[in-house]
Amino acid sequence: MRTSIQRSITEKLRDAIAVDAAKAAAAGSRLAGNQGTSLPGKTAMAVSPDILAPLAGQVRRKIIAVCGTNGKTTTNNILCTMLEAEGRKVVCNRLGSNMPAGIASAFINAAHPGGHLDADYACLEVDEASARLVFSHVKPDYLILTNLFRDQLDRYGEIDITMDLLKTAIRMVPEMKLIINADDPLSVSLAEETGNPFVCYGINTPAGHAIEETLRTGEVREGRFCRKCGALLQYDFYQYGQMGKYRCPVCGFKRPDPVYAASDVVLSEKLHFLAEGLPVETDLKGLYSVYNLLAVWSFLREEGCRLLFPDADNAVITGAGPRIRPDTTRFNEILSHYHAQFGRNETFCIDGRDVVLNLAKNPTGFNQNIEAMLEDSRPKRLVIVINDNSADGKDVSWLWDVDFDRIRDQSIRAVTVSGIRALDMCLRLKYDGIEADLADTPEAAIEKHLREGSEKLYVLVNYTALFSIHQYLQERTRK
Repeated sequence: MRTSIQRSITEKLRDAIAVDAAKAAAAGSRLAGNQGTSLPGKTAMAVSPDILAPLAGQVRRKIIAVCGTNGKTTTNNILCTMLEAEGRKVVCNRLGSNMPAGIASAFINAAHPGGHLDADYACLEVDEASARLVFSHVKPDYLILTNLFRDQLDRYGEIDITMDLLKTAIRMVPEMKLIINADDPLSVSLAEETGNPFVCYGINTPAGHAIEETLRTGEVREGRFCRKCGALLQYDFYQYGQMGKYRCPVCGFKRPDPVYAASDVVLSEKLHFLAEGLPVETDLKGLYSVYNLLAVWSFLREEGCRLLFPDADNAVITGAGPRIRPDTTRFNEILSHYHAQFGRNETFCIDGRDVVLNLAKNPTGFNQNIEAMLEDSRPKRLVIVINDNSADGKDVSWLWDVDFDRIRDQSIRAVTVSGIRALDMCLRLKYDGIEADLADTPEAAIEKHLREGSEKLYVLVNYTALFSIHQYLQERTRK
C-alpha cells in the first residue's frame, strides 16, 4: 500500500475543484470535436499546480514510469494491457501524452468526480526531458528504460544532455528500481552512475540482421564509446544502433549478464523468441518489439505477477523475481489479442487494402521501421511524411543518418513523399538513387496509392504528422 499524500481541508477542496473543472473542460473539448489529450491536465494544474501528488498517492500498489528514446508508448501500453488482463485497475497515458499535463490528464480521466482514484497500478510514459518535473510530484517504484539514442537535436541536444537530465530525475527517487536494457551501453552506464538499484534484460544471441563488428555498415552508432574512460567499445555483434554485446578493452566496462534474457529470435510474419528459455510468439513486428516485450516481461517477473504464475499460490509468487520458473501461456494469449495503437505498426483496412502507419522520428527509429517493413516480403508501396514543426524538431539533418538505400528493395513498388520538408526528403532519397513522387498533402499521397495500386501500403511519418494522418485513416476505415 502506498502512503497517501497528507492534504489540508483547503487543499483537498482545491484538488476536488481542479479535477471537476478538468473533467468539464475535457467534456467540452470532446463536444467540439477535439482530441485534447493534455487539456484536462493543463486545466487541473492551473487550479491546483501540485495536483499530481495527491492523485498519484492514491495508487494502491506500484507506479511504473517508462522512459527511453524509442519504444516508450508500445512498452507502456503492453504493460498496461498485461496488468489489466490480471484484473488490475490501471492508470495509463495510452496515447503517449508524456509531459506533466498529459500525465495529469491520465490520472484525472481515471479519477471519480471530486478526485477519488481507484487504481492498483499506474503505467506512465514519461518524456526524458520532463522527468524531473514529473518525479518532483510522482515517485515511481520502477523506471523502465528502453534505450537511449540521439533524438531531436534542437530540443534534447546531444545524447549527453538527455542522459544528464535523466540522471538528475532518477536521483530524485533513490529507492526507485530501474529495469534497464543490458544491450545498450548508454542505458547501463546511466544506471550505474545513478546509484539506484537496477536489473537488466537483453538478447543473448544475434538476431535478424545483427552483424559482427568487422563487417562494414553505414548505420550511425553514437554510443560506441565507453562512458567511463572514452575508449572505443569492442563488440562481438551489434543488434542495431549501439545495441549488442560490447566490452571496453581499457577499463573493463562491459555488457552485464541480463537477468531476463531472450534468445533464438526469429523475425518473420510472426515474431518468435525464447524468454528465459520459454517460447513467446506475437504478430508484432521488428527486433525492437523483442526489447519492448522483454521490458514488460522483466517487470512482470520482478512483481511476480499472477499471469506468469498461474499454478502458484500467493505466498510463493509474492516478490518472486527470477527464482520461480514462469509460464508463457497466458502471456502469449494476451499478446495474440493485442492490437498496435496510435501509429506504432498500426494497421487499417481501407477498401480491402492494409495500410500500416508507423511513427519514425529519429535515425534509429527510422532504420528499425524500414527493417520491420522489409520483413514483409510481399509487394508494397511507401509514403514518407516529414514535418519540421516545433514538436518534430526544426533540424532535419538527421535524415542523412538513415539507411534509406535499403528501400531500393524490389518489393517496394513506389514511393511518395509529402509534408513540410518533402523536398528535403526527396533530395535525400535522390542521393541513394531512389525516385519518389511529391504529393501536396499526406492524404493525397495515401489516396494516390489506394487508387493506383493493389499492394500493401506503408506510411512512415514523424511526430506532428501522426495525429492528423491517424484521424484520416480512421475516418477512411469507417467509410
